[in-house]
Amino acid sequence: MTNSRLPGLHNLPRAERLTRVAQAAGLDAAARAHLEAAAAHDGEIADHLSENVISVMAVPLGVATNLRVDGQDVLVPMATEESSVVAAVCNGARACRDAGGVVTEADPPRMIAQVQVTGLEDLSAARDAVLARRDEIAARCNACDPVLVRLGGGFRDVEARIVPPFLVLHLIVDVRDAMGANTVNTMAERIAPFVEEITGGRVGLRILSNLADRRLVRARAVWPAEVIGADVVDGILSAWAFAAADPYRAATHNKGIMNGIDAVGLATGNDTRALEAGAHAFAAQGGYGPLSSYEKTPQGDLLGRIELPMPVGIVGGATRAHPTAQAALKIMGATTADRLARVMAAVGLVQNFSALRALATEGIQRGHMGLHARNVAIAAGATGAQIDRIARAMVERGEIRENVARTLLDEMPRKGR
Repeated sequence: MTNSRLPGLHNLPRAERLTRVAQAAGLDAAARAHLEAAAAHDGEIADHLSENVISVMAVPLGVATNLRVDGQDVLVPMATEESSVVAAVCNGARACRDAGGVVTEADPPRMIAQVQVTGLEDLSAARDAVLARRDEIAARCNACDPVLVRLGGGFRDVEARIVPPFLVLHLIVDVRDAMGANTVNTMAERIAPFVEEITGGRVGLRILSNLADRRLVRARAVWPAEVIGADVVDGILSAWAFAAADPYRAATHNKGIMNGIDAVGLATGNDTRALEAGAHAFAAQGGYGPLSSYEKTPQGDLLGRIELPMPVGIVGGATRAHPTAQAALKIMGATTADRLARVMAAVGLVQNFSALRALATEGIQRGHMGLHARNVAIAAGATGAQIDRIARAMVERGEIRENVARTLLDEMPRKGR
């Protein structure tokens, strides 16, 4: 049985960490050699980005084509192991390209830091005391990051919410081209003693909120009926109505949106967990529902819209430290967090359109499983040219399973394939 007690593991060089973990977990020589090889190129970078690193888990980096956002063509790097995700963006973007592509608008990049105040006898009086000292709170927050202020960002407002039995302060901060977590967390911690002084309470939690509803991005696109078919327009409208009426369907609807957004977020070194948390929390306000909406235009075309939080950055963290993330931003031409956020919202909308079109026509499995067949072939042990041959054979048989792939692989030499 594996013993998880490995004292001092974080102090060891990466190679020695791998040795200890391999011994504790009983990894064979082949598994260990694979992990060593996987870290050969980016292992040193990984060491500085995470803890107890033993190797690097590579994720395919694809590029979606055909997308136009606000009148400009854009190539979109997407890090995902699900091949249908990239294909969906390519196809959906092509279908709306001649109608103008995707048009977006975005809020200023404002994040929220929450400060929880406990032990208050009079919540209303404490709230009034905080609001009366707004200018002093602003000065203390801005003193945390003079560079941000010089770049045009910084403190924008303070709100005081009574959430019995607590008083909850919201610091609204413009974080410019950063995601902003470190910035707003520092400000929240810095003003905590001052908040205790003016309220007479005790500060508990002081941390950002991932419900970044002051940092929304909206995108819209038109898919002409003459391109996608009038029946497809009606089918997508029906599929969206299902999501609007049923949270069970809405969860899967929104997961499809995040397939695209997360892939771009991962490729650019952004926090995909924050993106997911914010999107689903936003979708749950007033009852969980779809992040996108669809309607038929007077001309009979399909108009799609999306609105969701997009807390992303192009400076700080892995975005700045990882050369692949920097290359991805260069490929995309995203020189500001605003542009990155707009492209990501556009990708989410186009991804959603493609998923709904598949559901409303042939069903999701035909295209998805055709692409998935290659993964199954690899899992069965196929290599090189064998992968596509076995994948095609499984698709033709309508049986995309690992045991089928193994059988085909065993038969391949005898059939001279």
